[in-house]
Amino acid sequence: MSRYDRWNAILELLAQEGRLSVEEAAQALDVSTATIRRDFDQLAQQQMLMRTRGGAVAQSVSYDLPLRYKTARHADEKQRIAAAAAELVPAGAVVGLNGGTTTSELARALATLATLESGFTVVTNALNIASELTVRRHVKIVVTGGVARQQSYELIGPLASGVLEQVTLDIAFLGVDALDVELGASAHHEGEASVNHLMISRAQRVVVVADSSKVGKRAFARICPLSEIDTLVTDARLSDALAHRLTDAGVRVIRA
Repeated sequence: MSRYDRWNAILELLAQEGRLSVEEAAQALDVSTATIRRDFDQLAQQQMLMRTRGGAVAQSVSYDLPLRYKTARHADEKQRIAAAAAELVPAGAVVGLNGGTTTSELARALATLATLESGFTVVTNALNIASELTVRRHVKIVVTGGVARQQSYELIGPLASGVLEQVTLDIAFLGVDALDVELGASAHHEGEASVNHLMISRAQRVVVVADSSKVGKRAFARICPLSEIDTLVTDARLSDALAHRLTDAGVRVIRA
């Protein structure tokens, strides 16, 4: 297990338990207590947890891990989701992308798709997506303003809204923290939820891209009700029961 994989696992355990001893973490990850102490110290330096005597406790940010710690989660599923979602985009389309690991994978898939080599436009509030696509000559990039969040690299706030209110999107791809049949799509952070809702309100078609671990879950801030979502692209692990409930609610479900 690499260092970043261990850090991922430690932060996820802390998010679940709130408190973790060195011995508990060492046993859960099958590594030495000396390794865990070093990991705890390094994560504490980054303010990702708070050290205690013999262990660590979760910081307030632990429920919403920074993007760099999320990239290893469900990586294969996200790549398949991205490939399937990219096929929904016609040449010349204006595409909205919010931040997140799945939308970042989608941005890479779109940039290399042969059917889009003639060009298309991306409107995004995600700094990492804008940076990655800027080098692609056939992709026109429009970046919102706003204040950057370290967790997601997303720009939020009134400055982001100012740009989104002036554009029209053919299709918006929405990465979410949770998707529930009753609540709809939601995010951990209310600022992201607000900008994401404005983005999808500018789109003719809204596609949620999310691995199955997020379906049937709820997060703090609502982005939109299910009625505003046209399609869900997820992985094959989504249960038939959940897929049928979403389909009955009017959402097209694609399991990649």
